[in-house]
Amino acid sequence: MRFNHMELTFAHGTLDDVMRAEVDRFYGQIFGWTGLDVDVVGQKAHYLRVDDDQFILLAESKKPMSSPGYDHLGLLQETRAEVDRLLAACKEYRARDDRVQIKEYEDLVMGDLTVHAFYVKYLLPIYFDVQVLERTK
Repeated sequence: MRFNHMELTFAHGTLDDVMRAEVDRFYGQIFGWTGLDVDVVGQKAHYLRVDDDQFILLAESKKPMSSPGYDHLGLLQETRAEVDRLLAACKEYRARDDRVQIKEYEDLVMGDLTVHAFYVKYLLPIYFDVQVLERTK
């Protein structure tokens, strides 16, 4: 099973040209996602294409989502090196834009499973949990 899409809602007026461009720049540079403006049920929205079958839809709403905690979507990587490369890229971006929020974690070891991960949040109302699952057996 894979996820197909996730919709994140914002207050009306939030998804202006500047916001969409900043979102596209960060998520494009870090994760390779592509942003597009789309019309969905008569409303202008913004589509972050992860791949042919997965996307994150950004839309404005009278009741925007709020995520003051660590609500997140996990992004599974193939290797520890890839997680570390993405963390370094996020830190480099944060050096130019202090709105990048990063939470670093010690490896979580549970029996033969080690989770190597960090969280990143930028302009969207959730974190992304960038991780690799390493098994010793």
